[in-house]
This record gives sequence, C-alpha cells and structure tokens, in this order.
Amino acid sequence: MSSPSKRLVWQFVAVFLVALNMRMTIAGVGPLLNDIAESRGVSAGSLGLLASIPLLTWAVVSPLAQTVAAKIGMDRTITVSLGALALGTLWRSLDFSGANLWLGTVLIGAALAVANVLMPAIVKRDFGSRTPAVMGVYSAALGGAAGIGTAIAIPVSRAEIAGEPLGWQAGLLATGCTIPIALIAWILIVERDSRRAALAAPASPDPAPRVGRAVWRSRTAWVLACYMGAQSTSFYIFATWIAPIMFSRGATAAVTSTGITLFHLCGMLGSLAAPLVLRFDGRSLLQVALPVIQLVGVLGLILAPSATFVWIVALGLCCGAALSVSLTLIAQRSPDAHTAAAVSGMSQAVGYSIAALGPVLFGLAHDLSGGWALPFVVAMAGLALLFTAGWILRDGRTVQLPT
Repeated sequence: MSSPSKRLVWQFVAVFLVALNMRMTIAGVGPLLNDIAESRGVSAGSLGLLASIPLLTWAVVSPLAQTVAAKIGMDRTITVSLGALALGTLWRSLDFSGANLWLGTVLIGAALAVANVLMPAIVKRDFGSRTPAVMGVYSAALGGAAGIGTAIAIPVSRAEIAGEPLGWQAGLLATGCTIPIALIAWILIVERDSRRAALAAPASPDPAPRVGRAVWRSRTAWVLACYMGAQSTSFYIFATWIAPIMFSRGATAAVTSTGITLFHLCGMLGSLAAPLVLRFDGRSLLQVALPVIQLVGVLGLILAPSATFVWIVALGLCCGAALSVSLTLIAQRSPDAHTAAAVSGMSQAVGYSIAALGPVLFGLAHDLSGGWALPFVVAMAGLALLFTAGWILRDGRTVQLPT
C-alpha cells in the first residue's frame, strides 16, 4: 500500500467490490416476482411497482448525495451507504409484516442512490486517464453481479430444509451475501487512505454546493440525464420482465433462470466492450447504434419467440454497453470530480424518474392486454429517447456550468 501503483490496485479492488453490490439486491426481485405475488395473493403485474421503488428512491435521493458527501466526504458517504444497504436487505427479507418487503426495498434504494451518484466521481478523482477502462470494469461488475443475483435467487428460494422450501425471503436475503466483504474492504482500503490524505493536506474550500446548483442549468447535463434515464428504462424493463415472459410461454424454472442469467452476463460483456469502442472513437456512433440493436431484439421477442435466447443475448449486450457508455459520458464530459458528482446526481435524479415508469407501465400494459405486444411499445418508447439523446451527444459536447 506504500507505493502509488499498489495503492491504485487496491483502490480498484475496493471499487470492484462495491460494484458487485450495486445491482445484485434488486436484480434478484425479477425471478421471484411470481413467488412473491402468489404468497401475497396478487398478480405479478401489480408487483411491477416493487421493481420501480428503487428507481423512484434514486430519483428522490440522488440530488442529496452530493450534499452529504460535501459534509462528510465521498469515501465516508460510501461507507454509510453500504451499511444501509446491508440493513435494507435484511429488513426486506423479514416476513413478520407485509410492509417489510416495501420498506426494506425503499432503504435499499436510498443506499444504492448515494453510491450510484458518487462512484463515477470517485473513479474520475482516483483514476484520471484510466477512467473509461475502470468505468467499463465497474459497469461490467454491475451486470455480472446482477446475473449472480438472478442466478441464486430461485435456487436458494426453492432449496429445502426438513422438506420445506426456504421461500422467496431467503432468495432475496442471499442477494446481499457480498455486502459485508465490500464494506470491510472499503473501510480498510479507501477510507483509511482518505483519512491519511486529509491529515497530510490542508483543507480547501469545497465548491460542491455551488456546482450542485449550477449543473441544473446545463443543457448537456439534461441530455446526459435523458440518456441515463432511457438506458435505465430499457434495462429494468428487461431485467424485471424477462423471467415472467419466459414463464408465460411455458419455460421451466431452470430454463428461465438460465435466460435471465444470460441476459446479465451478456450485459457484463457489453460493459467491458463499450470502453474499447469509445477509446477509438470519441464521437462514437455506439450510443446511437445500441438502441437500434435493442429494437431488433424487442421485435424478435414479439415475432420470433422460438429464438428467445438469441434476443436475450442481443438485449443483454446492448443494455450493458449502454450503462457503461452512460457512466463514462458523465465522467468524461465533466471537467472535474465535483462537477462529475453533481452531473451524476442530477442525471440519476432525472433519469431514474423516467426509468421508474418503465416496469410499472410495462406491467400495466400486460395486465390490460393479456399479451406482450402492447407492453413492448413501452420499451420502444424508451429506446426512441435513448436514440435521440445519444444522437445529440455525438458532437462531443461537455458540461459548461453557468457562472
């Protein structure tokens, strides 16, 4: 830990471990929607709100993350958010009250909102020119961990003790299994170094509050927010509803689990590949090509369901790449770490307000029509917004804060 290179490696490890917990706890909900609905005596469509609660919470809490970080520091704020994430995951799985499922999900959403906002800024601060590559690995870890969450949720919930299945509560609890590891690593590696740096350097005025207000008047920040919201809408629609779609078409639990896991693993590959493309083309067509390919995948799910796994691969690759592009654009189009944190908070507040509607509208459209064609119109609307925002961002514009 004494040399800068070793310290950077350990910081990367800590960032990676945090990323493992940023999607696992919410990705595990989708495969268990039918089980939760059955135990509650409601339709799976009515539980679309359960998948949207984290997004709504992100929209509300994201603008506050930078304010908290300005007072106690970015690194300490991440520590607090990981602790809250662990508590929320436990709370959600307690079954003595029906409210626990919803209240625990709210706390999970609040904890993730803070980390969502600050991690791109921390990466920009600590890794400099390596930001695109680190953001690619970070995004890939999000997708890979989401795949793990969906892969373990069903098997754990249906594992038996004394002839009785553990149930969906155990499946949801299992999605938080790596949180303690990330929390310990973050405290020992990043927060300890942060305290040492604070003691070694004199305090300087913090521009964060001014930046946080000014960023809301930036046109580029608004375009980035639309891109973030549109890519999130697509991801959470598919992550939540691929499993119910497959179940409705007669797929077994094993096949469905394989499908949703494949979606997330392909997302991981897409996240890793995106920075390589961005490296060679700063004004990349990538951000406009992704929604076009996703549209092909959506049409395939409607018109050629026999090739469902092909369309899942296409959607997974593009959703993962779009997340990586979105986070990288926030970091690259911001002049410094404070601005990156502000842009990230603003983008995610606006973006997740848009994204929160996706799974709910998709579920309502399914309940109204009884099929999947009408719900996919909701997904297509999100892809149209993704294409438009991506096209505008091709000119390489950066966030210019008004004075």
